[in-house]
Amino acid sequence: MQDQVAPVRAAIDVGSNTIHIVVASCLPDALTILVDEEEMVRIGASVDATGAISPQKSAEAIAVLRAYKALAEQHQSEVILTIATEAIRKASNSAEFIADVQRQTGLDVQIIEGTVEAVLTFFGATYELQKETHDAGSLGVMDLGGGSMELVAARARQISWHLSLPIGSGWLQRRYLPADPPTVDDLDVASTFLHTYLRGIRIKPVPPILVATGGSANSLLRLVRHTFGPQHPAILTREDLAHCEGLLGTLTAQEISERYEQQLARVRVLPAGALIIRSVMERLGLKEIHVSSHGIREGALLAHTRYGDRWLEQVQRISDASRNPKGVAEVTEDRLLMGTQDEGFVRYGRYLLAERARKVVEWREAVLRHEDIEDVHKMRVASRRLRAVLDAYESACEQRAFKRAYRKVKKLADVLGQARDTDVMIENLQQMEQAPEAERFGLLWLIARLREYRRQHQKALEAYLGKFDDELFVSQVTACLPKGGPD
Repeated sequence: MQDQVAPVRAAIDVGSNTIHIVVASCLPDALTILVDEEEMVRIGASVDATGAISPQKSAEAIAVLRAYKALAEQHQSEVILTIATEAIRKASNSAEFIADVQRQTGLDVQIIEGTVEAVLTFFGATYELQKETHDAGSLGVMDLGGGSMELVAARARQISWHLSLPIGSGWLQRRYLPADPPTVDDLDVASTFLHTYLRGIRIKPVPPILVATGGSANSLLRLVRHTFGPQHPAILTREDLAHCEGLLGTLTAQEISERYEQQLARVRVLPAGALIIRSVMERLGLKEIHVSSHGIREGALLAHTRYGDRWLEQVQRISDASRNPKGVAEVTEDRLLMGTQDEGFVRYGRYLLAERARKVVEWREAVLRHEDIEDVHKMRVASRRLRAVLDAYESACEQRAFKRAYRKVKKLADVLGQARDTDVMIENLQQMEQAPEAERFGLLWLIARLREYRRQHQKALEAYLGKFDDELFVSQVTACLPKGGPD
């Protein structure tokens, strides 16, 4: 009976990966979902590549928003709340995009900061769980999006702290996992980054229950249920994630999409999503997480129902009241790590950078001997792991020293990469030498040309590494983190 008098409202979330709409009958502590749809637009890919929302992505987004507005109106929605998150926050042309949306659809888009996003996500992800359990204990929420991740903790249903971290599934996939399926080496480097990065985030107290929301968590749960049956609870264990990562590391995105009835665009970022979720679970010492299909959109609908037209102001006050509590570091969106660190953290960072730099130079003599092509591969992987650690510590570094060292590491990785990529092409072509006679001549000619190119590049590689000063390299990398901490 209550549902018949509950007002119908809609909330649209413009995120880095998706544009998502929920239409629901709304009460202050309950929602009856009428519509729940999403489209993978991946605005974040454009923003990461150029710093701006491209005309193509803008047009795609506006077309989806126009359709969603019509959908909300079909259900007689009294209000259509439209919010934008990480990708729009970062875009240099966000104001122009918002104006275009308003002009072409009539929708007023509110760009919300990460901490407000965290509060709304907490409202949406936990309202059903709290209603079912009536539990006033400690509870955490992780919302993994395409360009950011929000972590929220609450006790007695009051938010005690929250963090907005500028890493997401789309961001990690573009930066570290470009192959389909991702290679073992790429996964190793991405894992190195996440382990280093999350170690630098002080998170106290650790909630005993963590609820995960967002497209990656729900898509991974669907993968698990496809294997173990629909009765599998809305929980992901580390073993479940290992099963998913095995599939995602073996099959292409197209194969996963067809076999397990998942959106292809979603599957492309799923290996990154699985890696982030598992890394967070390991960091928090959790064996399992609960999964909720609800999040920021439901949170916005609940907040509007509770607080009225000034709902965003009230949510901002709640956010401010729990901002940066004692023992929890504040993370800015333009930097991967916080700007101030304790002495122990910086000391460990200097040790880690020195260790990773020495792992790189350990392979120099072997590469120069050119006895085993795998030595080039191993030195390249070591250089990429070093770059991942530098990525994680960037904002704690002295920036001039960081840029100098980062350029040198990138140059080394590029020089090694040219040699390695040629070796891989030759190996792959050699496996085709049993091709038909008509094709074999062309294959042999191409292999010979590649070998000659490889010999020439070996000379360039030897010239570069011959002048390489191991100790200076280690010293320059370590100097990125000054002993007294960042300026």
